[in-house]
Amino acid sequence: MSLKKNEGMRRENFMDYEKIFDKIEAKLEGNSHLDELASNRQDSFKILISTILSARTRDTNTRKVTERLFNEFKTPNQIANADIELLEDFVYEAGFYKVKAARIKEISKIIDEKYEGQVPADFNKLMELPGVGRKTANCTLAYAFKIPAICVDTHVHRISNRLGWVHTKRPKNTEKKLKKLIPKDQWIRINRLFVRFGQQICLPNYPKHDECPVEDICPKDFSMEQKKKKD
Repeated sequence: MSLKKNEGMRRENFMDYEKIFDKIEAKLEGNSHLDELASNRQDSFKILISTILSARTRDTNTRKVTERLFNEFKTPNQIANADIELLEDFVYEAGFYKVKAARIKEISKIIDEKYEGQVPADFNKLMELPGVGRKTANCTLAYAFKIPAICVDTHVHRISNRLGWVHTKRPKNTEKKLKKLIPKDQWIRINRLFVRFGQQICLPNYPKHDECPVEDICPKDFSMEQKKKKD
């Protein structure tokens, strides 16, 4: 094992992640869309569907589409029985609208018929739903049910690598590494903080180092992103 890797492991073992998250949170403004849904005690079905709609689009689009959709349809049964062209119109601004409309209709049907209209609070059952991957399943557990889970989106993956906490190419591996590293009682905070952190300060391009509350402990490891660009 290299000296650099040994030093990195020692540094990680002595980190107070709760304090690090506190410092980041104190610097951030506003809430992410899923944060808003969770804080308003919205139902788990709305959070699941909103997470699916959020793929490859901005929070502002997800927020607008989610509210528009749920102003018209309140339950899994209603979405399951809605005309597909109508659903496509409602989710159009979220992008990939044909795929997303078909997906939420199919998932709504399963939840309505198999789970009696209730989203299962179980990772494996969520993963069985068509089109639901680890990110969506973990986000649903964390935001809808407050079950400890690490939801790795592009922000969590990028920032964790930049901080040197992980050295991973894929989000799935980032999740596994973070679970070994971060205390379980802090898992839910990772996504809700890093999403806003990645939107406001640790930007994909031109991160604001002078505004970063953890600049003093950040090795600024951009190797994962540099390799990605080369590939």
